[in-house]
Amino acid sequence: MSEAQTVRLSYDDGARAVELAREAVESFVRHGQREQPGSMREAFYARTGAFVRLESTRGRGRLRGCAGAWDGSDQLGHAIVEAAIKAASGDSCGSEVEPKELENITVSVCIVSNTVLTNDPLEDLEIGTHGVAVDGGNAHGWLYPTVPVENGWSGAEFLSRACRKAKLSPTAWQDDDTMVTLIEGQVFRERADGGAVEEL
Repeated sequence: MSEAQTVRLSYDDGARAVELAREAVESFVRHGQREQPGSMREAFYARTGAFVRLESTRGRGRLRGCAGAWDGSDQLGHAIVEAAIKAASGDSCGSEVEPKELENITVSVCIVSNTVLTNDPLEDLEIGTHGVAVDGGNAHGWLYPTVPVENGWSGAEFLSRACRKAKLSPTAWQDDDTMVTLIEGQVFRERADGGAVEEL
C-alpha cells in the first residue's frame, strides 16, 4: 500500500534540501527562530515525508538529533524545516544542540519517495534501500535507510532495533498487531570534510 506522493529529487534539489535543513538548524539554535523555506524549488511543493539527522564529527562521533515523518501531509520544504528544528531540539536526543556545536555537526536529509505497508517485513525489506517505521498501539519508532548499512546489521537486527526505538519488544515486528512500514527514500548528506553534498 503506497502512502506518500512519489518524489525523486535531482542532485541539485537534494543539495538544496540539505542546505535548507542546515539553515533551519542554525536559525533555531542561534536565534530560536523557525526558518521559512522562502522561494522553494518546484520539487519542494510535493507532499511527502522527510527526516533530518544531525551527527557530531568530534571524537568517535555520535547522533545529536534525528526527527521527521514518513507520511506526506506537509509540503516537502516545510517538512524539512520542521524535521530539522525537531532534530536540533532537546526532544530528539535529550539535549538541545548548542551554538558552539554547529561547526562540528553534519546534516543529512532523507526524502521519502515511497512507503509500503508490509505483512512480511523480513522478506520484503531490502537493506540499503528501505528505512523502517514500526507502529504498535501508541508506540512509534523509525530508523533511516542508511543505518543498517553503517552498522552492519542484518534485516532481523534492523527490524529489532526499530522496535526497540519504539519501546516495543525486539520481536514485536513479528506480531500481527504491529504495523511495519518500509520507507524508500533518497539520502543526501554534508561531507565531514566540508566538501560537496553527497547522495548516499
